[in-house]
Amino acid sequence: MAGYDLTLLDQVRKNLEEEKTRVMGRLATVSSQDPFADPDRLTDNASSETEAFEESNHDRVAAQTEELKTQIAALDDALVRIGSGTYGFCNNCQRMIDTDRLMIYPEATLCVSCEKKREK
Repeated sequence: MAGYDLTLLDQVRKNLEEEKTRVMGRLATVSSQDPFADPDRLTDNASSETEAFEESNHDRVAAQTEELKTQIAALDDALVRIGSGTYGFCNNCQRMIDTDRLMIYPEATLCVSCEKKREK
């Protein structure tokens, strides 16, 4: 199974690693904004309005954290696929994924055709 040019894959690997670093930095920033991370919160006798605000912010941070962790997992998966020689091949039909798709969504695991079938 012939794959992508090694020079191209090295550049993709570098871009994926840079993106992972960026996303991990964003994760650290978002996590630091979680009001539930403050140990003094438990003893601060805050009003119910403040408690509701903190809970709302915690829920927002939790959702963002989960999304960022999902992105990191997808980036890790793409890096593993580069290392194993399976990067750029559809997990469903094993055909090469169009390079335009990979340029836009480098973590893609399905070709456009299989992605459309999955969405139906």
